[in-house]
Amino acid sequence: MPPEDHDHFEDHLAAALRHTGGAFEADRHTLVTGGEAHGRRIRRRRAAVAGCAAGVALVGLGAALLPASAGGEQRSVAAPPVTPSLSPSQRPVVTGDDLVRTLKKLLPGGRFSHEEGRGTNSPMPLAQVVYDDGKGEAAVAVSLDRVAPGSQRAAQATECPDKVYVPYDACTRSTLSDGSRLMIMQGYEYPDRRVDTKMWTADLVTRSGQHISVQEWNAAAEKDAPITRDRPPLSPARLKALAGAREWRAAVDAIPVDPFAAVVEPAGTPVASGRPVSGTLVSLLPKGLRVASKSAADPGFGYLVLDDSRGASLVQVNVQKPVPGVKGGASVPATRTLPDGTTVDMRQSDGDKGVEGTVVRTVDVRRPDGSRVVISAFNSGTQHTSPTRPLPPLTMRQLEAIATSPKWRPVG
Repeated sequence: MPPEDHDHFEDHLAAALRHTGGAFEADRHTLVTGGEAHGRRIRRRRAAVAGCAAGVALVGLGAALLPASAGGEQRSVAAPPVTPSLSPSQRPVVTGDDLVRTLKKLLPGGRFSHEEGRGTNSPMPLAQVVYDDGKGEAAVAVSLDRVAPGSQRAAQATECPDKVYVPYDACTRSTLSDGSRLMIMQGYEYPDRRVDTKMWTADLVTRSGQHISVQEWNAAAEKDAPITRDRPPLSPARLKALAGAREWRAAVDAIPVDPFAAVVEPAGTPVASGRPVSGTLVSLLPKGLRVASKSAADPGFGYLVLDDSRGASLVQVNVQKPVPGVKGGASVPATRTLPDGTTVDMRQSDGDKGVEGTVVRTVDVRRPDGSRVVISAFNSGTQHTSPTRPLPPLTMRQLEAIATSPKWRPVG
């Protein structure tokens, strides 16, 4: 299976959880720590389908979602019915072989092997080759997609991720002369850097929603392959040129429009309480904790990095707005139930990133109206670095007090 097939779910899952009234009722194994997904879905969409089974920062909590359609947004089972969209005139299929030939034509001279392509009649069109310019083999892939112009997904595709969740050496954003947005990131395959495989990406979104994503590695495969060169073969300038090639835009136009694709809400549509999560979280902290850094204003997700002079601690929160017609309540036995029917689930775990010594405390609060607040505190400043302290600075009771605060209720 191409490397990217593993990852598209993550992009859609995180977006769907934040943009729909999903009941968060899926199997708890499905979601892993969501801050990473929050960062990864912003950082790139990996060729053909983008992530590692992550969602939002729920540390082992889940959501039931309907499958994503090609080029469409994923829907929650709790979301309202979608409105069919109109299909454009049918265009000839661009085959996988066509896409591979285009990729080889656009790359500098060299040797090619392990060629693979999927055409525009496939769920996610892509071209992928192992390219050798004489300095070592490197996997290079281009994936194609269509996003709704002005949607949050379109905006996030070209946003540099937060280094709290995604380590990288450099990331730049620019607007091209035709109004297309471009993001180029020089990062790594593994957030925890357990193997120093470099992954450089370019994501371009045109004003009409054509999305071209280029990925390259300094190895012949993205995972489980020896490093063959110091850096990927294409410089940022060449990545820009490859992503911006007109041939890809014509191929995106040949992708059939799903008549049942969900209508996408525009970027910035209010969710949850309507207040920025990070700001609300700051207002609820116990005294004596210094905020070293915090996430940008977002009404559905936020984090703080705290420092009490005993070591940094990442604290992240997801807020789910009330869902009309959907009752709250725990999908698993709750730690306890409050008099108003609110359930509180508490747990302490060792995280899921394989970082030795990690301690994660999580409190999951579900109210009868379907709203939900999940807060997690780590004993390190990120999810992928070594612990900075034995335990998180916030106790379970302090986390519960934060998560049950009325400040998370919708404004108005």
